[in-house]
Amino acid sequence: MEARLLTQQLQQSLRFSKRIQPAHAAVLIAITHEENPRILLTRRSLYLNNHAGEVSFPGGKRDAQDISNIVVALREAQEETGLNPFDVQLLGDLPMQKARNGMLVKPIVGLIPPDVELIPQPTEIDRIFFASMKQLLETPASPYEVRFAQQSLYFPSLRVENEIVWGLTARMLISLFRYGLNYQKEWPFLLNSPAFKINLEL
Repeated sequence: MEARLLTQQLQQSLRFSKRIQPAHAAVLIAITHEENPRILLTRRSLYLNNHAGEVSFPGGKRDAQDISNIVVALREAQEETGLNPFDVQLLGDLPMQKARNGMLVKPIVGLIPPDVELIPQPTEIDRIFFASMKQLLETPASPYEVRFAQQSLYFPSLRVENEIVWGLTARMLISLFRYGLNYQKEWPFLLNSPAFKINLEL
């Protein structure tokens, strides 16, 4: 698919769910409205208690006064990156995702100007960067090692802009490609490590 047609297809395919379910948290998948669209990503601060140093979309937990998932996503994006909610052209939402801690997270999708100026909130965000949607579509999954107490597991990940995108954020990207672009990217639940594959072949 040509890069210049990606935002057009997203606009045609995405809608907001008629069945509204308040989520525990929401994120904003912000995509630049340009010929070669890019997706806004952040790297979480190393000083956070949860998911420190991981790549994520701007977003966070619902506050008591938040009236909708959209409000949560826009408020959190503004707090973390300085993104003006009025600069976001909302397109729709994606199916609810469950985080490792059981929290239900709602992805909200919108277009933003390509020249938008953003400033990371230093207590929450170490880096703001943009990844080419075309590159994310074309990059094959590679193993990412996650160490647990008794073993290591290898999850599929994408390597972009010198960062590793995996877990919930990667699953949301796969969902965006499926529902927004009708593109089914190969994404297994687990991947074997390269060394493990070599051992199997010997």
